[in-house]
Amino acid sequence: MEVSVMGSSQVNLGRNDLGCKEVGYCSFTKNLKSKSKLCVGQSIKWPVKSLNGLSLKASGCSQVEPVILENASANRKSKLTDGVKLFVGLPLDAVSSTNTVNHPRAIAAGLKALKLLGVDGIELPIWWGVVEKEAMGEYNWTGYLALAEVIQNLGLKLHVSLCFHASGEPKIPLPEWVSRIGESDPSIFFKDRSGQHYKDCLSFAVTDVPVLDGKTPVQVYKEFCESFKAAFSPFMGSTITGISFGLGPEGELRYPSHHDPSKMNNHQGAGEFQCYDKYMLNSLKQYAESNGNPLWGLGGPHNAPGYDQPPMTSNFFKENGGSWETTYGDFFLSWYSEQLISHGSRLLSLASEIFHDVPISVCGKVPLVYSWYRTRSHPGELTTGFYNTVNRDGYAEMVERFAKHSCQIILPGMDLSDNHQPNESLSSPELLLAQITSSCRKHGVEILGQNSMVANASNCFEQIKKNLSGDKGMSLFTYQRMGADFFSPEHFPSFTQFVRNLNQPELDSDDQPMKQEECAESLTSNQLQTQAA
Repeated sequence: MEVSVMGSSQVNLGRNDLGCKEVGYCSFTKNLKSKSKLCVGQSIKWPVKSLNGLSLKASGCSQVEPVILENASANRKSKLTDGVKLFVGLPLDAVSSTNTVNHPRAIAAGLKALKLLGVDGIELPIWWGVVEKEAMGEYNWTGYLALAEVIQNLGLKLHVSLCFHASGEPKIPLPEWVSRIGESDPSIFFKDRSGQHYKDCLSFAVTDVPVLDGKTPVQVYKEFCESFKAAFSPFMGSTITGISFGLGPEGELRYPSHHDPSKMNNHQGAGEFQCYDKYMLNSLKQYAESNGNPLWGLGGPHNAPGYDQPPMTSNFFKENGGSWETTYGDFFLSWYSEQLISHGSRLLSLASEIFHDVPISVCGKVPLVYSWYRTRSHPGELTTGFYNTVNRDGYAEMVERFAKHSCQIILPGMDLSDNHQPNESLSSPELLLAQITSSCRKHGVEILGQNSMVANASNCFEQIKKNLSGDKGMSLFTYQRMGADFFSPEHFPSFTQFVRNLNQPELDSDDQPMKQEECAESLTSNQLQTQAA
């Protein structure tokens, strides 16, 4: 399968933003030593497991090179120019475990296509387990620096996500030396009631405990970030405009309450509390003793449901008379959420301290846990760590911490609407989004939006547009993410139309194409079209 930039009548990318613009040719081994046009007809393979291969092909240029006026882009007015910037995320495994760029030619072609579409920038995930893979303090930024240079040469902006967690798919583990420590001391990882460990990120209870060969995770993260800052200093403030600091599972500020998907039966479960590792239990014990109830510190709620059990059938979460409304319930949920918020605040403080002297934004990602939002107890949010119920605002304190450290909040789920949620989950992504954004407005915290998945339905793009045009105060939206699904025939034409609808160029009268500029005029037929290889 291939996706081509070529002449077609199916999807119009927009006049004067297309054609034979000069862009940096992607040579990851020679670091862009030469220049070439996008319209040279290069065909680039992007292998995927489910397909024989994905190919991006740049072609369809007129034989006569067009004249692109240098001041045209400056005079071109965009609906997004003074509003929300549009970024697209690179694949999670854009850089391999050996620190080389995966599918470099495919990524290069994809970046060029996005640039011509009018996308403002790119999000790049940088993994702790790739950069500091073998030994503490030994960093290798090679692959990521190569990508940053390509992005810079294309004139795109870059938002970097620093990932201090592991990924299951694609497989990106924690650093080898951290995993070895975890083998001898598994309590550095979260543990659920049944004794199962979650090994894709460190427990929040060890954030300031010297469990990593005599250093605390905060100390290790600080040294990692200082190395990153030095290595990427030529890009800071010019190409790199923002940094996301990983705060937990999948980079989000939350507990891994749903980490056993094999036990999840559709939307029935609300997850489990993750408070049974040695360090979390020690913290709970101290909190219980300080509150005069030492027996409450022996473990989590005994009457909470399992991963795949409907939460409303349990005595802890039931709508009326549930333990969540008792003195004990308030005690436990207050402690559990405070562990989460304190951990997030500690890392945001660290990030702000390190990057305070460079002109970039610092942000962290907050989950949109919308299942069971229409219940009184909000069990999905409670197990995730947000003490948000019908009687209590569980996001205000978290937003206050972001404001304190001058950090922005990344919110996913901009593509989700209430109308497309299963009735049995009692979900409401729209109401939860409204609650969080209201708190952000109150405390002056800026929101950066994301989608939850590659959208293959028009209603998803319509929902994104609705959220971007609303009063949520967003300055940047990142669409996740490049890859086989993104460039598939079912998706990419729709995405192209989505971008066109957001970013329709309006030319000043003196920028209208002259008759003799036949090539530039013909660029209106340049398209992104999918074909069978």
